[in-house]
Amino acid sequence: MTADLAPSSPHGRPHPSGDVDTVEHAASTPEQAQPYAELGLKDDEYAKIREILGRRPTNAELAMYSVMWSEHCSYKSSKKHLSTFGKHTTEAMREKLLVGMGENAGVVDIGDGWAVTFKVESHNHPSYVEPYQGAATGVGGIVRDIISMGARPVAVMDQLRFGAIDHPDTARVVHGVVSGVGGYGNSLGLPNIGGETVFDASYQTNPLVNALAVGVMRHEDIHLASATGPGNQVVLFGARTGGDGIGGASILASETFDEGGPVKRPSVQVGDPFMEKVLIECCLELFAAGTVEGIQDLGAAGISCATSELAANGGSGMHIHLEEVLLRDPSLNAGEILMSESQERMMAVVRPEKLAEFQAIAAKWDVEAAVIGEVTGDGRLTIDHHGHRIVDVDPATVAVDSPVYDRPYARPDWQDPYARPDWQDALQADTAEALPRPEGAEELAATIRTLIASPNLASKGWVTDQFDRYVGGNTALSMPDDAGVLRIDETTGRGIAIATDANGRYTKLDPRTGAQLALAEAYRNVATSGAVPLAITDCLNFGSPEDPGPMWQLVEAIGGLAEACEALEVPVTGGNVSLYNSTGEPGLIDSAIHPTPVVGVLGVFDDVARRVPSGWQGEGESVLLLGTTREELSGSAWADVVHQHLGGLPPRADLDAERALAKVLITSAAQQLGSAAHDLSEGGLAQALVESVTRFGVGAQVSLAALTERDGVDAATALFSESQARALVAVPAEHEERLTALAAENDVPVLRLGTTGGTALEIDGVGSFAVGELRDLREGTLPRYFG
Repeated sequence: MTADLAPSSPHGRPHPSGDVDTVEHAASTPEQAQPYAELGLKDDEYAKIREILGRRPTNAELAMYSVMWSEHCSYKSSKKHLSTFGKHTTEAMREKLLVGMGENAGVVDIGDGWAVTFKVESHNHPSYVEPYQGAATGVGGIVRDIISMGARPVAVMDQLRFGAIDHPDTARVVHGVVSGVGGYGNSLGLPNIGGETVFDASYQTNPLVNALAVGVMRHEDIHLASATGPGNQVVLFGARTGGDGIGGASILASETFDEGGPVKRPSVQVGDPFMEKVLIECCLELFAAGTVEGIQDLGAAGISCATSELAANGGSGMHIHLEEVLLRDPSLNAGEILMSESQERMMAVVRPEKLAEFQAIAAKWDVEAAVIGEVTGDGRLTIDHHGHRIVDVDPATVAVDSPVYDRPYARPDWQDPYARPDWQDALQADTAEALPRPEGAEELAATIRTLIASPNLASKGWVTDQFDRYVGGNTALSMPDDAGVLRIDETTGRGIAIATDANGRYTKLDPRTGAQLALAEAYRNVATSGAVPLAITDCLNFGSPEDPGPMWQLVEAIGGLAEACEALEVPVTGGNVSLYNSTGEPGLIDSAIHPTPVVGVLGVFDDVARRVPSGWQGEGESVLLLGTTREELSGSAWADVVHQHLGGLPPRADLDAERALAKVLITSAAQQLGSAAHDLSEGGLAQALVESVTRFGVGAQVSLAALTERDGVDAATALFSESQARALVAVPAEHEERLTALAAENDVPVLRLGTTGGTALEIDGVGSFAVGELRDLREGTLPRYFG
């Protein structure tokens, strides 16, 4: 690629000097060696590129194919399996789906002419290399996906997973990531309304930084990423193109950090949230004025991605004059300009008669814009640099027809290439149900105190207090409630709820069930708030697809998630796959992160005034447990914290029970029966009780006797089992009979545990816990490690 390097002119645009690797030159020098392996291309992939072109690629073309055919951009290992989602999407599920998978973000109809777009994506490897900028630009990138759909971004969420809390390197990553997420999102003026923070040694050198953004628009304002109309102008606008992030996310997300070989750590992108804030307002005015025919944000692979995807999606062609790109680093060569992942940039297709208006609006917002090309009708993507033709390709071969692999998974030495990993049977046989459990009041009380102060059950206030949750004035609920809730229409109160969940421990034990449980928990959290679940987005974080074990986990998780989406009637609108989250020796049980399919569920309210918080506020209300408790301790927080154990099978995924429970919770909220609702998940009933009393400082008096008798479990199981499809509801006495009848109508088991009130959580036969003590235990853990 360095053959295209040229010094700059005084105006910041490079001029050619020396030999330029043109299309003509490439055709006449077929045997010239090229560094394709250094760019992540395999021998057969390079041969395929030569076959497509009928010659060797130019250096610029090689750069384009290398980034666009990377795992991060092409999904070449997962594409075959992602089609499973379409097979499980029914016509009923498509009813509210305005834009599905394949665009920058999915769009759903929430009623009254309103549409919501939302998506979650990863920025994992860059966030390990440079935590602050890796996390910040992860937020910026997902927000631009939302802008590119024509929507106003209204909120963000984050899903964070770090290594062991006491590892020497964890504080570096945590401080940088949390500061980056907060610094960028807060500067954009977007409330951060929810998310997750998890600590586990499996993520030690592969932290997961997944960011979600949500935007709002009217139906008629939807924009798509395609270039049509020969003669239409291609405009690059926003920040200037620099040398940061050249090949960054695309290469970082496609290769593991191999300590024994060359280190591939190109510069992580550098974000400017204030530039992005201006870009948001500029884009919205451009859309309102009708100046934009098609639009694409510039993220991974930069101009290479934007030009090839726009041209391929439009079924047209495009010609680019690369020297017209505005640069902040005038030393960049053509390949570097094409691959730069500089942030806060957008590419628009504009009709010639609208160009002056487009430029005037951009100037009003002090946003630089440059016409860098035009749409053609020849079906080719051609790029010139100072009159030298350096790219001439069919854009579909770059952006659409990338390699598709059917990689073997699990035991590669078996006749059956699709068998389970050879360590999976032993892992599942080692059940937590066989571990010694606490007995007696003193042991049970001590276990509760130990669990609620553990890193993953402790309060995440140290993290979330660094994020602005209420900017904009439309936040109705946010962490630590079960779901984030936003008002969309200030006149009617129409709004949305969003929850994101994943449990890597469950998914390690059984990838298919673990993925279903991630969806079930997010679905349940949305329902506890009172919203009707409508659609999902997902971010699938797994190990190397070249290692059969993690590849098996990915395939199983996709299959399980697709089936669960159909059962719960919530379509996948889009998402992200993050692979190569591995650092260990392939084939071993600990060679990669815990497989972590993050699922975000979007729900809708007719009126957010009826949203339900997760904590108790009233005195003398009945505490009802909905659902059945089983002896399900494998994969639990109790097994992890008390026994440092991971084995057995995760809790059962009962999707029919989840639907029935959701119907009760949603109907209860609509009829304003219950005053609070909280799902039971990690930490079980004990954790749900503690979180419910510490939310607003109202205690409760409960008994486990009826629960242990009805469900046939001991006290420890009643407190720490993580059986799914369960929720706690606080209900005023005058509504208890109606809510109990509602549960019975839907075949949801219901049990009265006790009453709210006072300043302590009193559990009969276990002990009394002052709310202040519980709060201190939960809130002291993260500050103790991170200051």
